[in-house]
Amino acid sequence: MPDRHILVVAHTGREESLDAGLQVCRQLIAAGLTPVVSDDEEADLRRADPALEQLALLGRDVAIHDLELVMVLGGDGTILRAAEIARGGSAPLLGVNLGHVGFLAEAEREDLTETVRRALARDYRVEERMTVSVRVKKHDQVVYETWALNEVSVEKASRERSLEVAVEVDGRPLSTFGCDGVVMSTPTGSTAYSFSAGGPVVWPSVEALLMVPLSAHALFARPLVVGPDSALAVELLERSAGAGVIWADGRRTFDLPPGARVVVRRSDQPVRLARLSDSVFTDRLVGKFALPVTGWRGPDSEEPSSVDGRGQDGAAR
Repeated sequence: MPDRHILVVAHTGREESLDAGLQVCRQLIAAGLTPVVSDDEEADLRRADPALEQLALLGRDVAIHDLELVMVLGGDGTILRAAEIARGGSAPLLGVNLGHVGFLAEAEREDLTETVRRALARDYRVEERMTVSVRVKKHDQVVYETWALNEVSVEKASRERSLEVAVEVDGRPLSTFGCDGVVMSTPTGSTAYSFSAGGPVVWPSVEALLMVPLSAHALFARPLVVGPDSALAVELLERSAGAGVIWADGRRTFDLPPGARVVVRRSDQPVRLARLSDSVFTDRLVGKFALPVTGWRGPDSEEPSSVDGRGQDGAAR
């Protein structure tokens, strides 16, 4: 039987996450597996438990393509970091929330032992989430490339100077305006930065891209939702007095001079998430944001329904 490789990603700088990482490693070892860890977390785990000798190092002992699963212990930021670490492989991410909202996580801290048991039993389904690819051009030359699961934001680099931008959809100009920035988001990221900027919440089953201006000085600067195969672009106008900066998932950054052009398209490499339950996205919204639903009576018992909240004829109920 071939070896099974499960990568453990934890925010080892936080005691609760470090303790959870140790617990998962011990449980995997007890099941006969060698936990896989990244080099920046190996020292913290060994320092916290010198008896924890049975660890494999990602990239040295185990390749990304050989991973079966990535167990992530922390908040959404840790899950985004894990997605970056595992990029290029096909292993799904199984998140255990140790943060505040933990929108991408599938389980909570108190369910950790059972979560590991189900991971060992391969008792989960896999859901694919759209990502975007990003190119920054200057004088028709590509000067930077990256990707994002949540969003790509073009922002002003200093507080005192706004950006002058032109926004574009599918190669056609839409508008120019001054602003603090522009967020280009996936449906997954619609509940992150885009949400805070006043963008719509988009169900993960909807394939789309979002463009949300930040504090725009314009009459028409509304959030946009376009098809998944559209291309979004933001140009920093040459007349812009302010410099810009691009952020991908709040993790990868690049300075943008006036005249830079940021192009965002759907990536052909999704992020795969491991799911333990079949709960619908509506319930996740209500639970994570503690939305008030007191007084809701629900549909009639004879009314047909499906998991996306629509009837058999596809009409909203």
